[in-house]
Amino acid sequence: MWLVFHNVKALGGLTFTQVLLVFGIADVCFSLADMFFGHLDSLPTYLRQGTLDVFYLRPQPLLLQLITSDISLRRLSRASVGLASMVIALWLNDIHWSAATVGLLAMTMICSTAIYCAVYVWAAGAQFFLVNGAEFTNAFVYGGRYAATQPASVWNKPLKVVFGFIFPMAITAYVPTLALLGLPGPSWLPAWLAWTTPLFAAWSWIFGLAFWRFGVRHYQGGGG
Repeated sequence: MWLVFHNVKALGGLTFTQVLLVFGIADVCFSLADMFFGHLDSLPTYLRQGTLDVFYLRPQPLLLQLITSDISLRRLSRASVGLASMVIALWLNDIHWSAATVGLLAMTMICSTAIYCAVYVWAAGAQFFLVNGAEFTNAFVYGGRYAATQPASVWNKPLKVVFGFIFPMAITAYVPTLALLGLPGPSWLPAWLAWTTPLFAAWSWIFGLAFWRFGVRHYQGGGG
């Protein structure tokens, strides 16, 4: 990011310190989601090996078992980079602090983490229909995380639709940053959408759980 802004003064209408805030919020929230839900990436391996059937023998929901099968606290170190970036950016940027601003930041952190978790669930549900399709879903999970750290104002309209509303990555960090900084925002992504983050989190979970439920019903066992 420093290399980019070493050559340009602004990107998508944001300066280096402003984009640093976008990056910090997105990276912290994604890292927290990755710590709790990142193990769902192992589902394709279970499906290919036929070992997913073992989870059905236990009297717990399948999704809950997969989530809790491996919670690695070492992944917290990944969040330290984003946390440091966010704290530095909050200090460097001219933000008018008030009860509403603090509430917006807290709501953003919670709801954005929930959105990333829901995308992991969607990707896991899609694996029941794909053959070695992890790279396809990774384009939305990890590609979406990368998109969330960038100014969405430089996207074209199709990208704004996909990563702004279907997979609401722009809502996780970019739009809340605009609201925190008092900036208007581009077309299709105005700053006031930051206050609707809970609605986007609810949509993401409805979308993700629908795919998961559909995938589980489609699965007929490993045949072992």
